[in-house]
Amino acid sequence: MSLSEKAQKYVQFLAFGTLVVLAGCQVKPLYSDGPQGKPAKALASIEISEADDRVEQEVRNALIFLTSGGAGEPKNAQYKLALNVTSEIQGVLYDQNTTDDNTDTAGAGRVVVMADYNLTRVDTGETVRSGNRTAVSLVDFPEQEFAKVRARRDGEKRASKELAEIIRADLAAALGR
Repeated sequence: MSLSEKAQKYVQFLAFGTLVVLAGCQVKPLYSDGPQGKPAKALASIEISEADDRVEQEVRNALIFLTSGGAGEPKNAQYKLALNVTSEIQGVLYDQNTTDDNTDTAGAGRVVVMADYNLTRVDTGETVRSGNRTAVSLVDFPEQEFAKVRARRDGEKRASKELAEIIRADLAAALGR
């Protein structure tokens, strides 16, 4: 057997060994036993409180989508999530290059969306998880007024989606025990 034949046999042996090792590997979501697992079913049975304003509605809609897998609100909820969301603009940076002292032009800032939540069991009223979370979105404010309004709304939307993902992870961790 020549050296090249030995090398080919060695490469074949390594390839076969690698395939055997990889065949035993599985990739699973962190907080789920699959589509029908305990955490996924529990998340799909959460009823979320009604929203009071637009930003809270953004968080609520994203949470409904994330917890139900796009199926919508549950008909027979086992859990109730009380959600209170607030938002504000913080850390606005003003343009220092303005010649008139009476006009401050905002250049950039942060949209901060905060939520307090309380997850309870419907049948017993027992609190499963409560907490408060915050998400931040950076925004640039152009000089046009409509563009400033749009920038703020886009920032609120981005922060709302991020906040919903954080809250969903908290709920999945609490219900996955």
